[in-house]
Amino acid sequence: MAADWRERKKARTRQRLQEQALRLFIERGYEATTVERIAAAAGVSHMTFFRYFPTKEDVVLSDSYDPLLVAAIRARPRTEEPVSRIRAAVREGLGAIYASDRDALLTRVRLTLRTPALRARLWENQVATRDLLARALVDGEPDFTTRILASACLATLTTALEEWVAADGSAELPDLIDDAFRALDGRRGS
Repeated sequence: MAADWRERKKARTRQRLQEQALRLFIERGYEATTVERIAAAAGVSHMTFFRYFPTKEDVVLSDSYDPLLVAAIRARPRTEEPVSRIRAAVREGLGAIYASDRDALLTRVRLTLRTPALRARLWENQVATRDLLARALVDGEPDFTTRILASACLATLTTALEEWVAADGSAELPDLIDDAFRALDGRRGS
């Protein structure tokens, strides 16, 4: 019981830090916002900030999306083609996030793509996500082909996200994801 309370409190603090960071980044800019200012806005010390996020970049880049996608891929029938499994998982997982937290998602993606310090870390995160997606498709270590398929799917998703940000969120992200995966499949407009 006490462990549950502590975990909920930690989750609330983590969420509050991320919410305040995003608000401050929008108001003041990423570079002008300090960790100390984020922590103060969230009502915690800067040392507490670092217990949750090792760097300022992590407050934007750290999320629970990868575990959602991995669980959704593993829940798909193993008889489905790997790209179809990932597509369905992305559509389901990101669709749920989009429905419940669209504005925060747009802000995070926009910040990541437009802030040099965050873009520099994107490659590192992409490799880790690719590996997670590839491992979710197979039992054991993924082979070269599985890693290629996971990479192609991740590039497809990233391109849909880039398009969404370029349109300033005016397009519907789930539709862009569908269009992107249709293009990967070589089918336009179907």
